[in-house]
Amino acid sequence: MKKALVLLPSIVALFALPAVADDTLVKFRGGIGVIPVASGVGLAPTTTVVNRNIVRGVQPAGQIWVISALTADVKADGRIHVDGKGLLLGGGVLIGFTANASVFATLICEAVAPFIERSTNAVVGVPLQPDGDFRIDDVLVPAPPADCASPVLLIRTVAPPNNPWFAAGIPKQP
Repeated sequence: MKKALVLLPSIVALFALPAVADDTLVKFRGGIGVIPVASGVGLAPTTTVVNRNIVRGVQPAGQIWVISALTADVKADGRIHVDGKGLLLGGGVLIGFTANASVFATLICEAVAPFIERSTNAVVGVPLQPDGDFRIDDVLVPAPPADCASPVLLIRTVAPPNNPWFAAGIPKQP
């Protein structure tokens, strides 16, 4: 009887493991700042036609932004945690500043259109700190699919009507 009581906690722990299994859908490690123009056409030294850096239907910000670090974890139920460091303007009059921007996150899982934008609160967002740091703890709406085979995480500014993106996460490979 004593042996059974000693083994009971171990047996309970083994059966409890699936209940606490990692429910992470996708992870991102590292970030990329936006360069608004993907390419240009025209005779040097000027360009007459530009192709904007549109990612899965989302317009880019109008100016270059840089980011020094980004980590994000998205859970199967849509909970998301994002830590960003040094999201700052990379050009223009306010270079090195945040322009008092607030940000939110959008996850897109589809590799081809139609794209479904699953976003955190896009009305309020979270304000960038003066050094460009931010933290998002929220839930994506709508919830992500059970499989996110081609994940893109965009960090976007609260700037209606189109809320452009200005940083992206780098998906962590399994």
